[in-house]
Amino acid sequence: MVFSSLTFLFVFLPVVFAAYFLLPKSFRNYVLLAASVFFYAWGEPVYIILMVLSLLFNYFVGREMEEKDDNPAARKKCLLFALAVNLGLLAVFKYCTFLHLSLPIGISFYTFQALSYVIDLYIGKIRAQKSLTAFALYICMFPQLIAGPIVRYIDVEKQLKNRTVTLASFGSGVRLFLVGLGKKVLLANAVGAVFALITGRAASIATLTAWVGAIAYMLQIYFDFSGYSDMAIGLGRMFGFKFNTNFELPYTAVTITDFWHRWHISLSTWFREYVYIPLGGNRKGVPRQILNLLIVWGLTGIWHGAGLNFLFWGLYYAGFLILEKFVLARFLEKLPALLRHLYALLIVLVGWVFFFSESLSGAFTYLKSMFTVGASGFADALTGSSVFYHWLLWIAAVFACTTAARSLRKRLDKTRRRAWIVNILYLVLFFLCIASLITESYNPFLYFRF
Repeated sequence: MVFSSLTFLFVFLPVVFAAYFLLPKSFRNYVLLAASVFFYAWGEPVYIILMVLSLLFNYFVGREMEEKDDNPAARKKCLLFALAVNLGLLAVFKYCTFLHLSLPIGISFYTFQALSYVIDLYIGKIRAQKSLTAFALYICMFPQLIAGPIVRYIDVEKQLKNRTVTLASFGSGVRLFLVGLGKKVLLANAVGAVFALITGRAASIATLTAWVGAIAYMLQIYFDFSGYSDMAIGLGRMFGFKFNTNFELPYTAVTITDFWHRWHISLSTWFREYVYIPLGGNRKGVPRQILNLLIVWGLTGIWHGAGLNFLFWGLYYAGFLILEKFVLARFLEKLPALLRHLYALLIVLVGWVFFFSESLSGAFTYLKSMFTVGASGFADALTGSSVFYHWLLWIAAVFACTTAARSLRKRLDKTRRRAWIVNILYLVLFFLCIASLITESYNPFLYFRF
């Protein structure tokens, strides 16, 4: 991680909160900006220069574009220049593997935020931000800098200038932050350790063990990424920002279309607004719509990584989205909800195999272990130990993916009578997370590498 988790919780955050709330309101943007630059520089002492150059470039391009309001050709040149520079930098560091450059943390996220700004400015949805401090804060605000959610400038433009923090909103942010921390530390890390144990074995694993490993990763990536998103959104609330929800219980989906309305919503929204719709969306006939979907989902896959497995992963989803839209929709509607749910989960589970594999061939090898009985047999000792030794973890993880878990949390948060009991429960959650961080060494953040 950029900071160690304990340093972040017990040193960095208290100092930032103290400065933010004790200094005059006019200093708040400066406090957050300084904290964000320090936060990023701690983990990326070299690439902080790249991020600063990126935000300066986009700030001045935006100012230049607005000054050319009466010259459409010049505005278009500014846009094309901004697209070329932003996407060029992303391509060099993320896809030119032969250069052996390390991937700057968060480059995919802050680049897409910069692009949303210049594109919306070009089409007239927003005006250029005059304050360099406010613009820099938009690009590199530390709660969501390194793993999202992707925040569009149009959604926080007014908040950058004026926002209010109440005791209720601060408390709501704290609770959401603790829920995200619990998802990450208590669930994602635990099921991730099971996945690491299974995939750390020889290439040939028992069929049932392969299924357990894939399900473990399916849960790990959800709790890892949605947990980080909850922490980012919760921290944003504590500072007066309202970031949009990034996950809506995706594993309750009944179709793949439904799943992508619930998973990484900020990325799906970005591609819809800035790629799919500008390409013509569904307005230019069926063949063009299919092509647009293939382009968008091919790019979605590539956004996650340069490997062929990521491209295949994106096109895999494009195929099912196209099938659902033009072939399967009526058939799926007639199925019982449980069967539709199982259909969606199976497609998503197979998709995660392509996502976590080191290569496309490695993904097919793993899938072969899942769908055929090889030399290792149907089950082995690892199958039992992965399931039965962790039975309480599996129950908790599955429950946390359901609507029942969200309903329970909402009821707790709305409790007025005996509210102190609810506060104690959140405090217990916090101490369980701290105990886990102290005693466990396995603590990866999966989406930092994207």
